[in-house]
Amino acid sequence: MNEQIQKAYEMAVARYAQMGVDVNAALAQLDKLPISLHCWQADDVTGFENPDGQLTGGIQATGNYPGKATSIDQLRADIDKAMELIPGDHRVNIHAFYGDFKGQKVDRDQIEPAHFQSWIDWAKEKNYKLDFNCTCFSHDKSSDGLTLSHPDAEIRNFWIEHVIRCRKIAEEMGRQLGSKCMHNIWIPDGSKDVTVNRYAYRKNLKESLDKVFEYKTNDNYMLDCIESKLFGIGAESYTVGSHEFYMGYGIQNNVIVTLDGGHFHPTEIISDKISSLLLFLPEVMLHVTRGVRWDSDHVVNLNEEIVAIAQEIVRADAVDKVHIGLDYFDASINRIGAYVVGVRATQKALVQALLEPLAKLREYEAKGQNFERMALLEEAKSMPWGDVYNFYCAQKGVIVGESYIADIQKYEQEVTLKR
Repeated sequence: MNEQIQKAYEMAVARYAQMGVDVNAALAQLDKLPISLHCWQADDVTGFENPDGQLTGGIQATGNYPGKATSIDQLRADIDKAMELIPGDHRVNIHAFYGDFKGQKVDRDQIEPAHFQSWIDWAKEKNYKLDFNCTCFSHDKSSDGLTLSHPDAEIRNFWIEHVIRCRKIAEEMGRQLGSKCMHNIWIPDGSKDVTVNRYAYRKNLKESLDKVFEYKTNDNYMLDCIESKLFGIGAESYTVGSHEFYMGYGIQNNVIVTLDGGHFHPTEIISDKISSLLLFLPEVMLHVTRGVRWDSDHVVNLNEEIVAIAQEIVRADAVDKVHIGLDYFDASINRIGAYVVGVRATQKALVQALLEPLAKLREYEAKGQNFERMALLEEAKSMPWGDVYNFYCAQKGVIVGESYIADIQKYEQEVTLKR
């Protein structure tokens, strides 16, 4: 290990010890916090079901940066490259239309675990774990913006069957890989303009979900999550699956609720919602993204909200109750760089949170010493947490600091620009 990195770390350990913080214990906790990398960042949410298909359902990848993955092998290679530059062991999150269909047309209500066996085999080889998502968009039967809430029972049944099959696939992933696969349900259902049938659509969605969950999965292999959204392209005025809908459904049926950092009003934050949900549900799923005005799909950077999310996880003693996945897709910059920046930013936020002098802060708060609490929080912001993260990278054999930029540029010149 670089002597300068080692020395800076030792100085940081001593400085944090003065605040009553055990740095080694914090890094041990960080090492147990996997982040799920979303496969759709590598290819602009194209998938392999119909590579020439157009995105629909409130989703749009903007930009045309060269070198995107156009095959399963390319996409996996790009994820592998990103993983090389991220310390720790992490997960990969797959959407259903990324199946290994081998050139055959397989409709969404016909997909099976066999179509994802090569993903499972790859994950085993690379020591990754997998998460999964049903794909309820970019399909003929979602062209009017409605799926599980559709007034046509035949279309609803198509999507019900699709989601059930996805849950079975997730269950098989978890069984083979020995780690619970998080299966996330998000639908684009909504209306561009004012609707007078809000209740009817939500009633349809509730009944569809009831049918989906009639198939009982093994909780040792997979866990279900349901994700809300406030609005999207083509659903600016009304979204069936609102936060209130899924929060109510999740609590009533003991289904994990997914909080996406960009699926709320621009001034509304998810960090404040974590502790409330954990009072009523055993676990919470987070989709970490960066909302910019109305758009939720910007690359995560080390901003105030990602730090607040990490702090809330630690302060609520919820490190083992909160699952973290990324969810953004930026086609305007190097896609592998987007992965690395996003995961490292999330980890840096977690490092800051884990290094807070929490025992002393709680003591001050309990005694009503609000000045002391404020002052200690302020001082913690300028503590040498960056030296701790650099040591963690070096300890894991990962490039430290901004040097990863050149490594990604090299991969771009040698691999992605030749596609």
